[in-house]
Amino acid sequence: MISRDIYVSYRALLQACRGVIPREDIPKIRFATEILTGNCRGVKTSGGLPVVNHAFNVARITAREMGLGTSSITAALIFQVWDAAKNQKTIIEEKLGKSTVKIVEGLAKINVIEPGTSPYQAEGFRKLILSLADDVRVILIKLSERLDLMRNLDNAGEREKLSLSSETYFLYAPLAHRLGLYNIKSELEDLSLKYLEPDQYEFISQKLKNTASSRNRLIREFSAPLKEQLVKYGFRFTIKSRTKSIHSILSKMKKQGVEFEEVYDIFAVRIIIDSEPENEKSDCWKVYSIITDIYQPNPSRLRDWISVPRSNGYESLHTTVVGPGGKWVEVQIRTKRMDEIAEKGLAAHFKYKGEKSDSALDQWLTKMRDILESSEKDESFIDQVRSGLYSDEVFVFTPKGDLRQLPAGSTVLDFAFDIHSDIGCTCVGAKVNGRNVTIRHILQNGDQVSVLTSRNQKPSHDWLSFVVTSKAKAKIKQALNEERSKAAAEGREILSRRLKNWKIPFSDTVIKKLLEHYQFRTAQDLYFNISTGKTDLLEIKSILTNTGKGEEAEPAHEVQLPLKHFEPEYTDYLVIDEKVEGLDYRLAKCCNPVFGDRIFGFVTISEGIKVHRTSCPNAQFLTARYPYRMVAAKWTQAKNIPSFRASVKITGIEEIGIVNRIADILAEYKITLRSFNYNMNDGMFEGLLQIMVPNNDVLQVIIKKITSIKGVLRAVRQDSEKAG
Repeated sequence: MISRDIYVSYRALLQACRGVIPREDIPKIRFATEILTGNCRGVKTSGGLPVVNHAFNVARITAREMGLGTSSITAALIFQVWDAAKNQKTIIEEKLGKSTVKIVEGLAKINVIEPGTSPYQAEGFRKLILSLADDVRVILIKLSERLDLMRNLDNAGEREKLSLSSETYFLYAPLAHRLGLYNIKSELEDLSLKYLEPDQYEFISQKLKNTASSRNRLIREFSAPLKEQLVKYGFRFTIKSRTKSIHSILSKMKKQGVEFEEVYDIFAVRIIIDSEPENEKSDCWKVYSIITDIYQPNPSRLRDWISVPRSNGYESLHTTVVGPGGKWVEVQIRTKRMDEIAEKGLAAHFKYKGEKSDSALDQWLTKMRDILESSEKDESFIDQVRSGLYSDEVFVFTPKGDLRQLPAGSTVLDFAFDIHSDIGCTCVGAKVNGRNVTIRHILQNGDQVSVLTSRNQKPSHDWLSFVVTSKAKAKIKQALNEERSKAAAEGREILSRRLKNWKIPFSDTVIKKLLEHYQFRTAQDLYFNISTGKTDLLEIKSILTNTGKGEEAEPAHEVQLPLKHFEPEYTDYLVIDEKVEGLDYRLAKCCNPVFGDRIFGFVTISEGIKVHRTSCPNAQFLTARYPYRMVAAKWTQAKNIPSFRASVKITGIEEIGIVNRIADILAEYKITLRSFNYNMNDGMFEGLLQIMVPNNDVLQVIIKKITSIKGVLRAVRQDSEKAG
């Protein structure tokens, strides 16, 4: 005997299924309902809603708002109680089919996301996206579930409200957007805003209610002449209006710094025409012509997503015109097929796929799977995926005229990785519309891009700071990890050979001693630093041969660490000038101090005092490990100050005479040139300048002058000649 509430929910579900499933599938809905009601046992959701009510709601959304079929609807009913019901798996397969069970099992896998716990979010969201590869219905039902949770969040605790709203806003709304579910995306954003920024939500909501009547009057006045002309030209059509979402209005107010009354496109008029597939594009442009004959358009606001659809399958023609009373009105022109895809996104996309294939979404799904295969399981995964979820697009062309879609803000390097990972890893620049540009160059709509590569090019960590596509970030990280592993293997081989020469056994005890001394976490870190020259082999020999002398006998060492600027504090100063007598000091080669730099002294065992810049990468490490060896130091003005060695790295675009212009600047300031190594590959220029300068002020002037040379993109001081 079922309760009246359940009976009412069941009848409401059947009503939602009308026109979606065949009548002969109704017994399947009834059976799934029996499974649900027989196993729920009064369980509630995190929002406080009874699971049985929640399951019926999700099933109705799946049917009515997603337009999915019987397998999806029955799966939506039973997946919440699957733990209790899976002992009935055999009979469920018999009654509902293997497809339903497959969907339920997919939902059960990703139903482990714990709100507010980032690692769980990352792993759960990874599984969610992976499910796209198997059955896209899994993710559509998951979005239905999230929508119902947000619609019934009023009775939840404050912590649950904030946690679920934040998770919805950052993960699920972008996912709905990327799958073309614009109505659901907008509602998820608005519901998230309701709990994350309640005051702003209430303010805009009230404003929309107060202005509803004037808005409706304007829509009627605007639509009347359009209807007359469309009927005249024989179009079958429907005219709808859509008010912009609260979240969208708030975003525009913040972005433009305007009040609610100054947001001119609060609503849009949508013209949906009944058109044959072969006439869709021409009919949409005919309607556009009729509209612009009546109302003055804004040419800068024309958006053609019919000729080049968005990667989520969205097709529509948008324009903004001056309506009655001088009010701006956005008009969207689309066919019935386009409208269904716009309303139901991915679900409708697959319905029409056989009729009119749209490979853009399929390409995006493939890219997502590529990312998943190469991404590490950490929080950065979410950022990578979100960057591919919630972005506008730019359309650029290869030299052969092939169209490529990329997120807005994509660089030449993003384009190169989009073509192929090997091209991305060896990219040194590009020709954009026939002009040489760097890998950092941001692409614009319509650009024609020809990538320039070099076999000597390798990915660097710096690349991650300016690429925007998920694929590029994932492949760069993968290449850096591979490069580090390769360098570590070389370092291990170098250490093994040296230990053999020193007649010291290569053993775990030896490696452990070195790890403890240098405070490396793993042997890989040790081998990598040896390979790159950051850890001195002679110093290693000294460590291994000078045993039993205590900590004070340990030689000083310098290791490169990615540390922030460090400023030591002392009461006494070591003054470095011509008056110093009896003190053996040297300028550290790891940072090459120049007169005028902020410095400190470090007392070594065998090499006296080494003077470092306070910004030296080794400063914080040395201070933490050997505070008793620190000596404050400062420069003093004196006669006959010697010149100091400095290294400057220069990158740019190849220009005739660029080397001569650099030489002229050095000659102008009477700077001694020790060496200048440079190369030019495929239109790109890179050089390492080693000079002798009297002080830091002169060095900065030289760098500024070099940067101003035509073709020079960047000139920076390096800590040492060996730095890359």
